[in-house]
Parts: sequence; C-alpha cells; structure tokens
Amino acid sequence: MDVTWWAPLAGVVSLAYAGYLAASVTRRDVGTPQMRDLMEAIHEGAMAFLRREYRAIAVFVAVLFVILAAPGLVPQITPQTAVCFVLGAACSILAGFFGMQIATRANARTANGARRGLAEAMRVAFPGGAVMGMTVVGLGILGVGLLFLWLRDPNQVIGFSLGASSVALFARVGGGIYTKGADVGADLVGKVEAGIPEDDPRNPAVIADAVGDNVGDVAGMGADLFESYVGSVIAGLAIGLAQHGERGAGLALGLAAVGVVAAILGTFFVGAGGARNPQAALRAGTFASAAFMVAGSYLVTQVLFSDLRAFWATAVGLLSGIVIGLVAEYYTSGREVQRLAESARTGPATVIIAGTALGMLSTVVPLVVIALSTIVAFRLADFFGIALAAIGMLSITGMTVSVDAYGPIADNSAGIAEMAGLGQDVRGVADQLDAAGNTTAAIAKGFAIGSAALTALALFFFYRQAVGLEAINIMDPDVTAGLFIGGIVPFLFAALAMRAVGRTAELMVNEVRRQFREIPGLLEGRSRPEYARCVDIATAGALREMVVPGLSAVAIPLVVGFVLGKEALGGLLGGAIVTGVPLALYLANSGGAWDNAKKFIEEGHHGGKGSDAHKAAVIGDTVGDPYKDTAGPSLNILIKLMTVVALVFAPLFR
Repeated sequence: MDVTWWAPLAGVVSLAYAGYLAASVTRRDVGTPQMRDLMEAIHEGAMAFLRREYRAIAVFVAVLFVILAAPGLVPQITPQTAVCFVLGAACSILAGFFGMQIATRANARTANGARRGLAEAMRVAFPGGAVMGMTVVGLGILGVGLLFLWLRDPNQVIGFSLGASSVALFARVGGGIYTKGADVGADLVGKVEAGIPEDDPRNPAVIADAVGDNVGDVAGMGADLFESYVGSVIAGLAIGLAQHGERGAGLALGLAAVGVVAAILGTFFVGAGGARNPQAALRAGTFASAAFMVAGSYLVTQVLFSDLRAFWATAVGLLSGIVIGLVAEYYTSGREVQRLAESARTGPATVIIAGTALGMLSTVVPLVVIALSTIVAFRLADFFGIALAAIGMLSITGMTVSVDAYGPIADNSAGIAEMAGLGQDVRGVADQLDAAGNTTAAIAKGFAIGSAALTALALFFFYRQAVGLEAINIMDPDVTAGLFIGGIVPFLFAALAMRAVGRTAELMVNEVRRQFREIPGLLEGRSRPEYARCVDIATAGALREMVVPGLSAVAIPLVVGFVLGKEALGGLLGGAIVTGVPLALYLANSGGAWDNAKKFIEEGHHGGKGSDAHKAAVIGDTVGDPYKDTAGPSLNILIKLMTVVALVFAPLFR
C-alpha cells in the first residue's frame, strides 16, 4: 500500500483549515477606534521588521543557492538539492509571514472579545494562533512530500531542511534580539526607574515590546519547529528507505500525515473548556491530539509493517515530548516559582542565584528522558526507531505551535486592554488568557528543545549513513578535537546572542530615558511618546546583530569538515548536541521561572507591585529575558543547522 501521497494531501488539508481559521478571526469586530489604532501600530511594526529581516535572509539564500547550483563549483551536489534548498527557505518564510499577518490582527479582536467574557476572547485568541500552527505543518509536509514524490532521494530532499534551517536561525536570533532588546528597555526604565505599570501607554518602548512578542514567539518559534518538523521527517525518510525500502519511507510520511490530522482534530477540544479555564482547555487540545496520534499511528504501522515495534518507537517519542513539556511547566510554575519569588525578598542577587540553580536542576529529568527514549527506540527498531521517535515527538507540531502562538496574541490583548483603558474587568479577562499563555510558552520551549535533540540525533545518524561511517573513534585526536570544538560552539553562540541583546537593550534604555527626560508631560500622560523611534532601534539592532551568529553556525562545520575530515565533523556534531541541549534547557527554564516569579509578586504577594521584592524580581526577569527568548531557543536551531550543513556538504569532506 503506497501512502506517500498522504503527505501532500494532509498538507493541503492543513493549509485549507488555516485559511478557514484566518477568515473566522478577521471577520470579528476590532472594537474601538483606539483599539484599531493600537492593533495597526503593532501590525505595521511587526510586518516592517519581517520584511526587512526576510530581505536580509533572501540575500544569504541567494548566495548559497548560487554556490549549490553553479555547474562545476560543487560537483558532488546536484542542482535538485539547490532547488530543494530554495523551496525550504521559501516555505519557512511564507509560514512566518502568513502566521504573523493573522496573529497581529487577532490581538485587538481578542481584547474586544474579552469585553464579552473569557469564552468569547478564547474563541479569537486560539484560532489566531492555530493559523500559524496549521500553516507550519501544512507547508512542511506538503513540501517534503512533493519533493520526495519527485526525486525519491532523501540525500537531495535534505536541501529543503537546509533552507528551513537557514531561515529559522536568522528568524530566531533576529526575533529574539528584537523582542528582548525592547522588553529589557521597557521594563528597566518603565517599571524600575519610572515606576509605571507594564503595558502603560506612557512607556515609549511599549509598542516595540508588543511587536517583539510576535516576532519572537510567532515567527521565531514557528520557524524553529518548522525546521525540526521537516528535519525529523526527512531523517525518517532516509533511514527508513535505507533499512526497509519504500515501505520505510512510506511509514515516515504516513505517520507525519496522521499527525497533521490529529492536530486538526485536537483544536476542536480547546473550545470546550475555554470559558472556565484557558490553561485546561489548551492542555485538553494537546492531549486529544496526542491520543488521536497514538490511535492513528497504531493503524498505520499495522497496515504497513504488521510489526508493533515501529508503533512503540513512535509512541515513545510522543510520550517523551509530553513529559519534557510537563517538566518545563513544573519548573516554571507552581511551588518552584513561589519559592523563587520568596528569594526576591532579599534582593536581586538571591533571586538570580536561586533562578540559576533552578534552571540547572531542570535539565536532569529531560536529559534522562531523552537518553531513555533513544535507547528504547533503538532497541525496538534500530536507527529507524530513533527517527520514528523524532517523528512521534513532532507529530503534533500543528497543535504545539498553535498553543505557543496563542501566547503573544493573549499578551498583546492584555496590553491593548490596558492602553485603550477598557477597565479592570476586561483587563482581568485578558490577564487570565495571558497567564495561560505564559505557561504554554514555557511548555513549548521545553518541547522545542527536546524535539531539537531527537531531530539532531536522527539527522546525526543520517549523516553517519550518508558518509559511510560504521563508528566514530573518539580515541582519534582529530575526533577528540572535533568533540571539544563542538562542545564550545553552543557557549560561543549563546554568548554572541546575549551580547547582541545587551547592546540593543542599552540603545533602547537610553532612548526611553531620553524621551522621559525631553518630552514635556510624558510621565504625567499629557504627551504622546515617540513609539516609532523605539521600534526603529529594535529593528536595526536585531538585523545588525544577527549576522555574525548566523554565519558562524554555517561556517564552523564547514571549516572542521574541510580541515579535519568527516569523522572529526561527526565528533563536532556529537559535542554540540551533548552541550547544546542541557545549556538550552537551563537557559529556557531559568528565564521562564524568573518571568513567572515576577508575575507572582505582581499578583500581590511579597508586597506586590512597586515593592523591593518586585524590583528585585524585575531585575531577575530582565536577566532571564535573553536567556529564555534569545540564547536558549537559538541553540535548538544551531545543533540542527550544523548537522544539516554537514549532511549537504558531506561529499566534499575527506
């Protein structure tokens, strides 16, 4: 039974559903003229940043396409690989652009829905996020499916993953620098120095901050999981084809198609509890998607393989993803966050120390889960089992991205409710949505890191297969050197990203201080801030600072491959995975915990807003902002991109 055509068909269905959701969101009323003006300011700022960022990415894509496609320049790489590369980049860009269009149109509509209650607001916020989720998986599986039907060669289709990875890295790094540069500037000057509330219209950086939520957690996270998704499917295609022929490739595509349908069905379970508890409603959708995926994958593996070991390998990956997400939730909410908030009572130093320790501790269970899932999947179905585990973990990416993209929509709606003066009742409803979004963001970051680890492992085994390595000898000095170089690359990359946020934040802080100092009556609310100046500073800073980290991620594996050879390059990839995954988990969970500790104090605990504990927590949060939204998430893409670069250019290495 040939199921390879299921993949493009599932992609078409997913894109059609995304179109339906987009229409349902845009039909809703925006609200007051002031709400419309705020929505348009956020929308224009976000789309202006995306257009400038995508133009810069297009230059990189064009140069690399010429290198890949030029006759005789890289003779071992086919023109078809170059075409796949461009299509992968184009699909990632298109997903980000379309998702951002709707997310920045849904925020004011969500705030307007909040005027009529929680259920009505939820009916706008989640479908607005689901547009991004369904577009990501729709374009991903459509692209991979059609290219495989055309070429029947995963070694050429891997170009699609290279294109997706290239866009993802620049989108994640650039978006992270933008959002955290704006956020740190808004919080340090607005909350700590001026003593004004979050989302106060007097803060010159408030629009840039709202724009940053979208470029980081809609376009950035979408590109990240788009890359993981297509990478896992292509690795499954390659290993399945090598070990089981067309049947193995068909299983990889069939499982991915089932996951798309499962995610679509799961969205219908979100609305059921939205009127009472947004967090429970979002969790119900995720669990429903997982249940549908388990049932569907059982049927597909029975039909294609008549062997339950492939099913269990897939289920292990799916379960691992859920467990890693729940562990991230545990360390960024509840008692752990309450203990962290209590440490803020004695000052910024203690809250930073406690948050650092919490983040380090939070790496233990996820890494054990990844290790166990790798062993179990391998014992069940060899290297194909590990690829199936990665596909299983990423099978419900449509739901995961939907839930994550819901977060910035809810956050923006709370900001619009505050800036438009809609009253405490409406702000309270929007804050309930926002609180659920904060938790889902932490879960999504944990899931993204876990999925990056399994995807990188699957691609690593694809690399081993492609270059014909039976084993990598760590006693070889070249391999040992590769391991050490790979181990330091995540730290180098995180440092570059953190430094970039720091430089952009300095410019933002100085600009906000200037406006408070030079614009008469601004703090009293008699004058309007120059919002556009802060948006321009964040945009220019992000575009300037993303270049060096982005190019280094491509250059380092190429240099190691050419100088030390393909076995040493394998060592580099292994070292990067082993240090990159725990570092990413530490950064993401520390940052998320600091953020939620600040919010816990703002609810009235330990003195509430304006207290010494609150000021200490705000400082902790500003340290954590680039941790969780720039450096940490960027490492996911780094380890995958380096592996894909190694795969594409493997024929050139000795």
